[in-house]
Amino acid sequence: MSVREIEAKSVLRRHKKVDSWFVSRYGMNLYRGCTHSCVYCDGRAEGYYVEGEFGRDVSVKVNAVEVLRRELDPARRRVPLKPGYIIVGGGVGDSYQPLEKRYKLCRRALEAIEIYNFPVHILTKSTLVERDGDILRRINQRRGAIVSFSFSSVNAEISSILEPGVPPPLDRLKAMARFKRMGIACGMFLLPVVPFITDSPTLMEEAVAAARDVAADFIIFGGMTLKAGRQRDYFLEAISRCYPQRAPKYGQIYTGSKWGEPTKDYAEPLYRTFNAIARKYRVPQRVPPSLYKDILDENDRVVVMLEHIDHLLKMEGKKSSLGYSAYAVSQLKQPLSMTDLSAVKGINKEAQGIISEILETGNSSQLEELLFG
Repeated sequence: MSVREIEAKSVLRRHKKVDSWFVSRYGMNLYRGCTHSCVYCDGRAEGYYVEGEFGRDVSVKVNAVEVLRRELDPARRRVPLKPGYIIVGGGVGDSYQPLEKRYKLCRRALEAIEIYNFPVHILTKSTLVERDGDILRRINQRRGAIVSFSFSSVNAEISSILEPGVPPPLDRLKAMARFKRMGIACGMFLLPVVPFITDSPTLMEEAVAAARDVAADFIIFGGMTLKAGRQRDYFLEAISRCYPQRAPKYGQIYTGSKWGEPTKDYAEPLYRTFNAIARKYRVPQRVPPSLYKDILDENDRVVVMLEHIDHLLKMEGKKSSLGYSAYAVSQLKQPLSMTDLSAVKGINKEAQGIISEILETGNSSQLEELLFG
C-alpha cells in the first residue's frame, strides 16, 4: 500500500439539489482511493480522477478537519448551509477504511459536525465505525444520525471474493444491530448486486431477511454500473479468474452506456424482483420520512418525497412524471407555501395534490403506502 498525504482546499461538497438517497445537501471524501479493493467498485473509473492504483494507493487529506471546521462555522459563511444530513463516505474512498485507524480523520470530522450541530449520515462497509459510537450517539440525540452499511450480498464466501478488504457480512449485520440498540437509525445499501453472482432472487431475499432481522430502517437497492476503462478491465480480469464461466456474459448486458448502466432488458426485471421481495418483508426501500421531516426545509422535504414516490412507482413497473416535478420544486427560490403551484412549469395536477398534502400534514399517504405497504 502507498499512502500520499495531501492538502485539501475544500472538503464539503455541495449537491446541486438535495440528494434523496441520503437526504443530504452536503457530502465529503476524507480519503481518495480505498484499500477495501472491492472488485466491482466504480471508484476505479477514470472519471473520478483517483491517482495511482485503486485498491493500493490512497491519498489522505491530512488538513481535512481544519478545513471542514472553517466550512461549517456560520461566522465564516456569507450564505448559511442548508439543513440536511451531511453524508460521510463516497465512491472514491470509504471513510472507515483501515487508514482511518491511524489518521482518525472521520472521528475528528464527526467531532466538528457535533460542535456545529448538524445531522450526519454515514455510509461504510467497515465495522470500524463502531469506534465512534459515542459521538454518533450524541449527534443522534441532538440532531439525528443514520449509519448505513453497504453489501453486495450477505453471503460470506462471495463477499470474501468480491470485497476482499471488507469485514464479513455477518460482522456488518452485528454492527447494525448494535447501533439500533443505541437508538441510531440504520440502513442497508444492497448496492451493487453483481450480475450473475449476487443478483439471484435467493441471495437478494437472504439480504432483505437479514436486514429485517436486525431491524434495519430501510434498504437502498441498486444494480452494478460498469464503465469502460480501468473499472471494466479490472472487474472482468477478476471475474475471469474467480468465475470464468460467467465472464463472457457481461458483454451481453453492458453495451457501452456512458454511465456504465446495464441494458433495460436486464435491469427492469431485476428491480421488479427486488421490489416484490422488499414488499414481502415490509422493509422500506428509501429513507422513511420520520428520519428527515423535522430536518429538511419544506421545499427539500417535498423534493425528497416526490423523488421517492417516483422511484417506488417505477420499481413496480409503473410510469411516473413526479421526478420532473421534484426537479421543478428544487429550482424554486421561494418556499412552496408561498408559491402558486399551478403556475410552476413541470408541476402537474397529480404533483400539486401530493405537494398540498405534504405541506398540510407533513407527510404523504401515497409514500407511506409505497414504503410500508
